[in-house]
Amino acid sequence: MADLPLILVIDDEPQIRRFLRISLVSQRFRVIEAATGAEGLKRAQDESPDLVLLDLGLPDMDGQTVLDAIRAHSAVPVIVVSVRGQENEKVQALDNGANDYVTKPFGIKELLARVRSLLRYQAQSNEDRSAVSYRYAGLVIDLAAHRVNLDGEAVHLTPKEYAVLKRLVHHAGRVVTQTQLLNDVWGPTHAHDTHYLRIVVSKLRHKLGDDPQAPHLLQTEAGVGYRLLAEHDPPA
Repeated sequence: MADLPLILVIDDEPQIRRFLRISLVSQRFRVIEAATGAEGLKRAQDESPDLVLLDLGLPDMDGQTVLDAIRAHSAVPVIVVSVRGQENEKVQALDNGANDYVTKPFGIKELLARVRSLLRYQAQSNEDRSAVSYRYAGLVIDLAAHRVNLDGEAVHLTPKEYAVLKRLVHHAGRVVTQTQLLNDVWGPTHAHDTHYLRIVVSKLRHKLGDDPQAPHLLQTEAGVGYRLLAEHDPPA
């Protein structure tokens, strides 16, 4: 049992904690719980969970504050699970270090897919990221060789297109915010030039045969950022 992944659930609603505990245990995860931000921070520090599910509406402090405190000492994957669905809340949480954001009410299959995806990503965290390869729906990306193939045919990308795709591959299955992409690819002076990013993403979609109305590769999180879909991701 001790080698099974340990999930910390920080949520003040007993029924939500119970539902998550039953669902996670059924998938062979160990679960610990906290009903307040202070208790969650203590358990995160004392028990070193493999992943945290964090509510924002906690009774003693805002969940964004809890996230900041976790990130001050740990890189543990954090999925925010909150009733707050506003874009600014999502962007703030993701920019502050959350790895993903799921809005209540949520489908448990989707949440479990996010958990599995993040744990797989974390398991690779000590590997050389330049050697990351990606395979999904006919798309094969070999970052070490700087090659992109779709259904066996080479895809020729501009340097900016490749840089955006590479950043998304590094975080496949996770949301990458517009601000993060702009900072990484264009630099901090272009952090608000979202039209640059929209143009590049549009060209990427065209070259990868991805329909923006029914994406099977590159999913838009409206007003937040983009997610490169990966194995076991739920359909858009």
